[in-house]
Amino acid sequence: MRLTKDDKRKQESDKANSTPGGLDADLGLAPVAGVQPAEAELVDTTEVVKLTGRDEPADQRRLNPPRSIHPDKQPGGKARRTIGLRTSLAVAVMTCLIGFAVGTRLQNLSVTQLDYTSLGDVYNALSAKYDGAIDRSKLLIGAAKGLVDAVGDKYTSYMTAKEYADLETDLSGELNGIGVEIGLGNDGLVSVISTLDDSPARKAGLLPGDIIEKVDGDDMTSQSTSVVANRIRGKAGTTVKIVVVRDRAEKSFQITRTKIENPSVKWSIKDGIGYIRVSTFGDDTGALAEKAAKELVDKKVKGVVLDLRSNTGGYVNAAQELASLWLKQGELITTERAGSKILGKVTASGGDILNKVPTVVLIDGATASASEITAGALRDKVGAKLVGTKSYGKGLVQEIVDLKNGDKLKVTIAKWYTPNGDNINQAGLKPDIEVKMTAQQYNAGNDTQLKKALEVLKMAKDAGVVLPR
Repeated sequence: MRLTKDDKRKQESDKANSTPGGLDADLGLAPVAGVQPAEAELVDTTEVVKLTGRDEPADQRRLNPPRSIHPDKQPGGKARRTIGLRTSLAVAVMTCLIGFAVGTRLQNLSVTQLDYTSLGDVYNALSAKYDGAIDRSKLLIGAAKGLVDAVGDKYTSYMTAKEYADLETDLSGELNGIGVEIGLGNDGLVSVISTLDDSPARKAGLLPGDIIEKVDGDDMTSQSTSVVANRIRGKAGTTVKIVVVRDRAEKSFQITRTKIENPSVKWSIKDGIGYIRVSTFGDDTGALAEKAAKELVDKKVKGVVLDLRSNTGGYVNAAQELASLWLKQGELITTERAGSKILGKVTASGGDILNKVPTVVLIDGATASASEITAGALRDKVGAKLVGTKSYGKGLVQEIVDLKNGDKLKVTIAKWYTPNGDNINQAGLKPDIEVKMTAQQYNAGNDTQLKKALEVLKMAKDAGVVLPR
């Protein structure tokens, strides 16, 4: 078994398993295998923004917030924005990736002239000396990626057109593959972060914390998440053999890929309490969340649990629409700043049908970006209580730039702030009530975090207290 830094990885896995996300069996819903990667470093960016809309002037640093989930329905044809850690690949291999993308546009960038002599010297030396065939296009892409990497910002990244195309189905709610979310820890080993409900991965027995050692017989312990994801992906009906390391022992799984429908919002009602689980901020989030909220109001629920655990982000306008179910028209959701300069604000679009309903938001270490914006806005504006563990802490803004060759550049341009003026980058959102949960509790269906949220709502109901406002 080839596995580097085994002891360190075991320690990291133990940490990761300390605060899983999930649904309590008392609500009649299956647990979500969403164990956060704890203190692990999630891999660099591959966030997705669909390319629609008109170009904007190069001197504008951001796009105005969209008003619709659908880019073709947005005034002026402006493209949607995305924020988040997680990117689900088209084959339903979801990689836990850091990202916060804002808009898309083609820019004619005016830059200082640089001396490219050394680059030319390297190229000429390779051409003259290298014993083998040289692909010039790959050399150019490698040089571009090296230039971006040298910035030293893990959120600024270069994506080829193919890489971008592979990720463009992210957040669509309909995927092909095995339904697994993977992430890269500080030790450089790719592990399972979570599996989707009713997915082939979950049915096969993959668990959060499993280290992916081999895919179809090839060693993956030194590979990136994107490489591992590319090896796992494939057409529905085909199979993939995955070998994982669990508790220092190898386990082998033969999994058949399939078409997976994964709505971003699920909900239920029990004992007068509504439960809304938002797994990502995707195409369907706004509409489904509104449907859930209306049903909860119609049933006259006395409280709502909004579960954002293991939700690593998505489209900013989806987060805007979700928060608007609690916030009044025009109320501030988040502010984007570059230094002391305010680049823009995202405000509630109205609706606020849950404004007077006592609300608790569940968060954990994999709650990030759009999820943190939503949780922070509900905390600051309507007094919603946060229960769980500290969120990830992703408070940066990126922008997608179209390159002339069809590739994409995602570059950090600003920070975002909660309505009360907090930037939670690295620090994360601290819960009002901290509740940890062990892997053993999670596997046994004992969701201590959800139970605490229900307890808080019951106490508020019994006391006649309205938590928001």
